[in-house]
Amino acid sequence: MSFKLIPNTMLNIGECNSLEVVKEVDFGLYLDGEQEGEILLPRRYVPEGVEVGDTLDVFIYTDSEDRIIATTEKPLAQVGQLAALEVVAVNRIGAFLNWGLMKDLLVPYREQHAKLNKGDTALVYVYLDDESDRVVASCKVEKFMNNEPVAYEPGQQVEAWVADATDIGYKMVVNMHTWGMLYKNEVFQPLKTGDKLQAYVTKQREDNKLDLSLHKFGREKVKDFADVLFEYLEAHEGFVPLTDKSPAEAIYDTFGVSKKVFKKGVGSLYKERKITITSEGLKLNNPK
Repeated sequence: MSFKLIPNTMLNIGECNSLEVVKEVDFGLYLDGEQEGEILLPRRYVPEGVEVGDTLDVFIYTDSEDRIIATTEKPLAQVGQLAALEVVAVNRIGAFLNWGLMKDLLVPYREQHAKLNKGDTALVYVYLDDESDRVVASCKVEKFMNNEPVAYEPGQQVEAWVADATDIGYKMVVNMHTWGMLYKNEVFQPLKTGDKLQAYVTKQREDNKLDLSLHKFGREKVKDFADVLFEYLEAHEGFVPLTDKSPAEAIYDTFGVSKKVFKKGVGSLYKERKITITSEGLKLNNPK
């Protein structure tokens, strides 16, 4: 069995590292951790056929006794990343999250906005505590946002995480840079804390926070949906049992767009004389 050799670099705790095997013992392998010395990869994580001199991609973290240790298991999040993780236990020092490893991930009480309970899903930022060198998590993701000024353009696509539900919509973490708001009238699907979405900027406010939509807007969006609707009609014998009077939920279930977008797309095809609007639904003119 062969393994790709990758030059060692400085060890990064809480991240995947490529480390050379320097010693084999009964209970596992020791890897070259450079400035941290030799690091144990327990036997249960050793791939078949590995030999001294091979290089392995491993995740580095600290065990329950604060010893640096390696695993070939892949965590659900590494240092510097956001993740939505389930609370599996709570004790006097904080809440513990399942992040895909044998050792659960701690969210200290000081890093919680409100007390987490077992069974909750928490949106957290994973970081390395400078004092203890332990990998921990924080619900206070705003502490880790990049505060450099960024100008967002209307229609720009962004990566957004659902942080919290509010009376007017959903508070979103955008590009791990700023806060955004996805208003209820823009949402036609169930959302929960930690959901990761592709969203579009509709407006950047004076405080640099963003208003978001789950769909493109303006002429480009209408044109895009008009094309989608036309292709749908072609694929469904030239008919869809929906009109501008249909419930918004029925429209979203079929096309994943708001009623407003649907109506504009219908209007675009109607003006081009590609469809006929009937009381039962939309009919494609001159179907194939």
